[in-house]
Amino acid sequence: MVILDGNSLTVEQVVAVADRFEPVDVAPAARQRVQQARAVVETMAAGDVAVYGINTGFGSFAEVRVPRESLDRLQLNLLRSHAAGVGEPLPVRAVRAMLLLRANVLAKGYSGIRLETLQALVDLLNRRVHPRVPARGSVGASGDLAPLAHLALVLVGEGETWDGGRVTPGAAALAAAGLQRVVLGAKEGLALINGTQASTALLALTLDGAEVLARAADVAAALSIDGLRGSSRPFDARIHQARPFAGQMASAAHIRGLLEGSAINRSHQNCGQVQDAYSERCVAQVHGAARDAFGFVRRIVDVEANAATDNPMVFAEQGDIVSGGNFHGAPVAMAADLLAIALTHLATISERRTERLVNPALSGLPAFLTREGGLQSGLMLAHVTAAALTSEMKVVAHPASVDTIPTSANKEDHVSMSMSAAWKAEHGLDLARHVLAVEILCACQAIDLLAPLTTSPPLSRVHARIRAAVPTLGEDRSPAPDIEAIAQMIAKDEIAP
Repeated sequence: MVILDGNSLTVEQVVAVADRFEPVDVAPAARQRVQQARAVVETMAAGDVAVYGINTGFGSFAEVRVPRESLDRLQLNLLRSHAAGVGEPLPVRAVRAMLLLRANVLAKGYSGIRLETLQALVDLLNRRVHPRVPARGSVGASGDLAPLAHLALVLVGEGETWDGGRVTPGAAALAAAGLQRVVLGAKEGLALINGTQASTALLALTLDGAEVLARAADVAAALSIDGLRGSSRPFDARIHQARPFAGQMASAAHIRGLLEGSAINRSHQNCGQVQDAYSERCVAQVHGAARDAFGFVRRIVDVEANAATDNPMVFAEQGDIVSGGNFHGAPVAMAADLLAIALTHLATISERRTERLVNPALSGLPAFLTREGGLQSGLMLAHVTAAALTSEMKVVAHPASVDTIPTSANKEDHVSMSMSAAWKAEHGLDLARHVLAVEILCACQAIDLLAPLTTSPPLSRVHARIRAAVPTLGEDRSPAPDIEAIAQMIAKDEIAP
């Protein structure tokens, strides 16, 4: 069980809840903080002092006072009016991550929400009631307002839920799960939608996949280096200790271990070739830089997943409610853009190794890795696919965080575009998996063509695992199912020896 205390949620726990339906509860200390903050909100709601989001309108309506008898209706209207998202719905796993992250933020005790409303959010997770959240509509300022409003509408018996296919009205989904709709009190609508939890959810899940991909990229590179009869000397630990980036040293050690014991490698140690191409020789430097970028992104996600992103914030000990800007998605947007850039580097260097594998002038292997060139086209078009995907990734890597567009009558005059950056990175991860899948497909074929020479014991295990799903290419066949099968193995972290 994942216990939410507002301070210690990890990426691994987000993935466990999103993908494995790990149950969730709220820590006792967090429950107490929530109740203390709620008492401050109720005091303010009963008074005459104007407090943003409690007895005023929102955004450019912040100066408009709302009568006391209309405060609950104000919060419901907020959810209804802000549920303006469009486009395909976010995957169920992303919605589950959103629910978890928002519940964790509320558990910090700065939101002023009622404990029963927080529990209702947790109940959606545990009863597997998943709001249907359109992917487009957030500019990442005041947080991800539209996605979170669609998420919160189900709590009040409105909106829609879905299971990845079937759409159900929110009220019917609550009833089927044995849950009651929430009647919002003062500030609760705002507490449910102020924050970056949609973009942070996508970023956390994409980061987890990217870290898996980094390990698979080392394996793909090692297979290709052996298939190309490249040298293992560029991975000598002394080289990397002289430039001690953590990611570079880790990648070099990983590849060095993967190549150890290769009969293919031993066969060409005295071949006379002085240096390999950069896509072989500089693997640790490029893969390592991507690993270090992922490390930076993880630090951002660790902070944001446990950060109070509300406005206004409730400070129960002082009895204060203070307006600020923690909802601004700039940290998430920049991290997501960096993630997309790092993924693109893993893909571009992979595509270059694939080109070397299929090009006989560079590989010394049969053209396009088929013994009957002309009659057979072999893996010619598999490489073209990798080239197409890599070029698309270069577009995806263009940063969203450098853009801004004023909204809400220029009250929100600088926005982060964190949601765009996050779903761009997610798309980049999927593309990168398929680029690496093409490389692994070609590298395994190269290893086959070098028989009876054998690769290293670790890479032999990888090769056998691939061959259990994807047979050696003899007669031409569609590469598409083979590419997809390997991409799924990468996604499931099944490539490691």
